[in-house]
Amino acid sequence: MYYHTTDNRPSIEISPGVHARSFWGDTLMLVIVDLEPNSSVPTHSHPHEQAGMVLKGEIEFTIADETKMLYPGDIYMIPGGIEHKVIVGAEPVQVLDVFTPVREKLKY
Repeated sequence: MYYHTTDNRPSIEISPGVHARSFWGDTLMLVIVDLEPNSSVPTHSHPHEQAGMVLKGEIEFTIADETKMLYPGDIYMIPGGIEHKVIVGAEPVQVLDVFTPVREKLKY
């Protein structure tokens, strides 16, 4: 399938208040992540390389030992195996994540 519509894709909850809609090919995955106010993604790591961009809202992002507030248009790059976490403030946030290779955990 070459084309997808984000509006028709159901989401999965990957952490309390954190919902993901994923799309994947053989070696690349796109994930639209909607984060509710005051939600978070706990510290974790995975072998996949991850890049992303904030689409809406503002989010506190920690990668390794560096913490930074990110805003719409800001981009983050996370090498595989590096611990990272996010904390959301009082407003909802939406990010677009890209993974390579595909994260089997996020296929549904």
